[in-house]
Amino acid sequence: MTDFHPILMHFAARYAGYTYGEFASDYKALVDSNLKCMTDFGMDAVGVISDPYRETAAFGAKIDFPAEGVPRCKEILVRSQEDIDLLKTPDVYKSERTLDRIKAGESLRKLVGTSVPVIGWIEGPLAESCDLAGVNEILLKLFMEPDFVQRLMDKSLTTAKDFAKAQVEAGCDIIGVGDAICSQIDADLYKDLVKERHRELFEYIHSLGAKVKLHICGNITHLLGHIRELKPDIVDVDWMVDMDEAFDKLGEEIVRCGNLDPVAVIQDREASEIRLKAEQLCKQEDGRPFILSGGCEITVNTPADHLKAMRKSSL
Repeated sequence: MTDFHPILMHFAARYAGYTYGEFASDYKALVDSNLKCMTDFGMDAVGVISDPYRETAAFGAKIDFPAEGVPRCKEILVRSQEDIDLLKTPDVYKSERTLDRIKAGESLRKLVGTSVPVIGWIEGPLAESCDLAGVNEILLKLFMEPDFVQRLMDKSLTTAKDFAKAQVEAGCDIIGVGDAICSQIDADLYKDLVKERHRELFEYIHSLGAKVKLHICGNITHLLGHIRELKPDIVDVDWMVDMDEAFDKLGEEIVRCGNLDPVAVIQDREASEIRLKAEQLCKQEDGRPFILSGGCEITVNTPADHLKAMRKSSL
């Protein structure tokens, strides 16, 4: 039997009868949605992932919550070195959005007991820098003003640690670290600017007694060797990464989670085709550390029986 834990956000909300806005803004809706999906789809973990703007809101940004869309950040907080200096490290227990996620972890732990992993979630330092200053701006500054990016990542890293600690104390035994933008930079930039910050963050989470789940969607083939050295416990592997190559480069100690295409396979194929593809993947991974999932988030329009087909394939 293979563990099964797809990333569910908008799908989970709609399946449980909530809007995405409710799911992202009210921990009770998020918890209820996770529990219903765990029960109906036989998931082997629950989690608090919802959107990337929890920490951004704690830093002071205003967030909109469309009923059926991803939460949107309404403003750019950081445009200059002076803005970084003025950016105050938030208290994650006093910010409404970070506290809401902490409460979600606490509630899930109480409701599922000790037998089911609860996955907390934080933004990685490069991703949070993009949330604070803008994706295009950060990608340009990586080349033109790397000191700006490094200073902002260090500011983000402090809050990431605080937020991880609060979620572990709330009952999360795994912390997901989302740093998807890293798939868009080359291996040298990752090594020179991001890698040691990831190392510091992962080692800190491990010191808390929790495991690390690294999520960088997209093609991370060029980063796998560096990631292996950082020793995360779980790495999400998107559909464009070859699973055999990922195993060879990550080694036997790191669990790979993935990697069916969430749209072209899980959403769009027939349930019988999905089950066959998932069975083939599970067979390929037999004897290797592996969790069955989509390469990234399950889309909101995925039919429920498609997830049930995946679960059956892993039994």
